[in-house]
Amino acid sequence: MLIAGSERLGRMAAVRQPEKAEALASNLRQVCPGLDEHGLRALVEDGFASYGRYWAETLRLPTLDAEAIDSGFEVEGYEHLLATRDAGFGPIMVLPHLGGWEWAAAWLGRVAQTPVTAVVERLQPPDVFEWFADLRASYGISVVPVGPGALPALTRAVRDRHVVCLLGDRDIAGTGVAVDFFGSAASLPIGPAILSRRTGAPIHPTAVYFDGAKRRCVVGEPIWPSGHGRLRDEARATTVQVAAALEDLIRAAPDQWHVLEPLWDGELHAGPG
Repeated sequence: MLIAGSERLGRMAAVRQPEKAEALASNLRQVCPGLDEHGLRALVEDGFASYGRYWAETLRLPTLDAEAIDSGFEVEGYEHLLATRDAGFGPIMVLPHLGGWEWAAAWLGRVAQTPVTAVVERLQPPDVFEWFADLRASYGISVVPVGPGALPALTRAVRDRHVVCLLGDRDIAGTGVAVDFFGSAASLPIGPAILSRRTGAPIHPTAVYFDGAKRRCVVGEPIWPSGHGRLRDEARATTVQVAAALEDLIRAAPDQWHVLEPLWDGELHAGPG
């Protein structure tokens, strides 16, 4: 009932927010260039349905115990995270805005008993940001706001072997690097690659898909920093690798991708996800 209701509300939002629906349509044309207009419209509605479910499940997570979270979650590639932590590093998980990544963070924090740190936009007014931070803290996420203090805080988290979760398919801070993304240049965040180079920790491209009533997490193999050459050059090269991995993860379920701001026309605006 919750899933169906939240998806229905999401589809209604696609009608009521035509600018965001058009932005998602523009993005999906890049991802799925062969779609006709009917197929594209259906995909946009599915994306909004996924976004509605994302919010409903995020708000519900604080009410669930560890057993309920575990029973609703499956993970492939968890051994990659364990190997990175065994090597003495906090894994850097880079995810697209797809499906329900919050469930993975809750599973890590509440079930696997692993500390999780994530970066979020500093929302206005401050009370909204504090509410969002408290919401995530309730299921085990330490929140770091976007800004000048983010990199030092994340560096400490990696060295303390936290799992660091970063959304990598949208340049929220406006400090990213232009790389090929689905065949055209797009600005993607370079921060994950800089964090990787500075700490020696690898990046794990990851996605969390809605799979019926469950959520299925796919954790990719590590992308290790080489530690050679200029920082900016290596970070850009790593971001190119991350972009290619994110493409594969998004192509697996474009109907669950919910970036509601244009990615390829330079009009990059952030949202709370």
